[in-house]
Amino acid sequence: MKRFDAIKRIVESLSNELIICNIGAPSRELYNIKDRAENFYMLGSMGLASSIAFGLALSRPRKKVWCIDGDGSLLMNLGSLSTIANNQPKNLTLIVIDNGSYGSTGNQKTYTSKKTKLETIAKGAGFESITVINNEEDIIPILKGLEMGCHFIKINTLPGNAQVENIPLKPEEIKNRFIDSISR
Repeated sequence: MKRFDAIKRIVESLSNELIICNIGAPSRELYNIKDRAENFYMLGSMGLASSIAFGLALSRPRKKVWCIDGDGSLLMNLGSLSTIANNQPKNLTLIVIDNGSYGSTGNQKTYTSKKTKLETIAKGAGFESITVINNEEDIIPILKGLEMGCHFIKINTLPGNAQVENIPLKPEEIKNRFIDSISR
């Protein structure tokens, strides 16, 4: 399975969750699979999706927040794992798509393609709910079965970006429609 396939299954699992999506290629893939106002597409802040999702979860405790992050981005901001795990927002699910590469910057290998195990780091940071998914068919039942809580989910995929169109929205448009969607 590739990241596009994983994102497609994540979208099929959605009910009314807010999504913060990692920079570049994952955001473009999500946009092309299912654009909606409740998706916040990161366009220029590599490594910050988990931090933004954490802040959103704290400010909107009645809304479920899903963060679609990547191994490369999470490696750039590992401190967010400790912050999230120690605060345990009951409405945040961090979904890390680990393809062992920096997909948005040219598919250079990350250290998760070698010895680094993000689920082990998440456990050390204090996450209590950790799931690793290796098969595409497991994504939907696992995500649909989530209770309220603070979850770390890692989905292992192959490297590679889908050939999809760019997001035609300006950053201000993405921000404004997302803010409108969470204000209702």
